[in-house]
Amino acid sequence: MTLRWEAFLDHVKERGEYKTVQEAERAARVVLALLGAHLVGGVRAQLAARLPEAFALILLNPLQSAEPLPPERFVRATAAWIEGATEATATWDVSAVLSTVADAAGDDLMEQILLQLPAGYDLLFGRPQPT
Repeated sequence: MTLRWEAFLDHVKERGEYKTVQEAERAARVVLALLGAHLVGGVRAQLAARLPEAFALILLNPLQSAEPLPPERFVRATAAWIEGATEATATWDVSAVLSTVADAAGDDLMEQILLQLPAGYDLLFGRPQPT
């Protein structure tokens, strides 16, 4: 089921404790652009189908990444793309967006997503995996 734009941003806004929807949208755009660079094929397409159209397009037309970033570098890259962000605030941004994405994806798709990402992303999505 595809989340509506408003519902998606409301979840991100609440989880990120943003004051405005615009702050939530900014975080969502950056994080989804970076995430899209790390997912390929059917998994990326399936996830896009569960997101609002504007965010699906961002995921499907990602920023370019030469290599998959470990979670720490993903957070640093997010901080670099958000004006005034620090690693601490970027961690908050990433968590707010990716936990909303995880809810939209569901458990089965999340398993496939995590298989495409370096170890440690389960925590960014708010879905810790047993070790």
